[in-house]
Amino acid sequence: MPIDVTEATFESEVVERSRKLPVVVDFWAEWCGPCRQLTPALEAAEAARDGKVVLAKVDTDANPGLSARFGIQGIPAVKAFRDGAVASEFVGAVPPAKVEEFFDSLAPSRADELLAAGDELSLREAAELEPRRADIAVALGRARLERGALDEAAEAVSGHEEADFAAAGIAARVQLQRAGIGANAFAAADRGERSAALDALLEELEANGAAPAEPAGGRPARSRGAPRPAAPRRRRHPQRRRPGRPRRPHLPPPPSHRPRLKLTFSPSVAETEVLPA
Repeated sequence: MPIDVTEATFESEVVERSRKLPVVVDFWAEWCGPCRQLTPALEAAEAARDGKVVLAKVDTDANPGLSARFGIQGIPAVKAFRDGAVASEFVGAVPPAKVEEFFDSLAPSRADELLAAGDELSLREAAELEPRRADIAVALGRARLERGALDEAAEAVSGHEEADFAAAGIAARVQLQRAGIGANAFAAADRGERSAALDALLEELEANGAAPAEPAGGRPARSRGAPRPAAPRRRRHPQRRRPGRPRRPHLPPPPSHRPRLKLTFSPSVAETEVLPA
């Protein structure tokens, strides 16, 4: 059921509540025909979400301050609030199908709920529902790394390495651990000690004789703490001239042929006035 919101209750009923659940606010008026046409579609969409989205109604005639605050120039105006701010909106009596799409973009999907659960079984089901989502694949890969299942972790992020940095990191970690490198470093990373983990990994790579990989530009990567190499000096080439073309001699500038003018002051000129035409 929708809730009626006023200027006195807007902060608590809409802004604060939207930090937990999405809140859809319908700005309407009693005399507005399109508003009455849109109301059934909004109420049906809220009822179908089973409490995952809250519908609130604001009478613009009784609450002009809210209308001015959110720049309402035409009604019906529908604004969705999430985390205390407007996340999406539309104006006008749109068809019921568009209303359903609007609510679907706000309500968490089944995959989102499974991702929020966080356990490996839920993450595996979420990956089956939406296999293209890299965030689900990364969460599943990390869950499998925690129990030492390297092959399964690599399988979880397979296909996401090029588009997602975290997925590429999991794939690289699996390769290093298969080679017996970085056990202490990755243990420190799992504890949240990122700086110590990076130092330990670099030391172990240097101890095993692994040279730093060259980036795409061809310049070798610097190790941590190493001084920056000096940039090569560019040699200036002498100015090239076309063969067989003599160099133009440097001649002094020609003397000026303009006559020098001698200015004198005439009191008669100074006293001249411009007469109107």
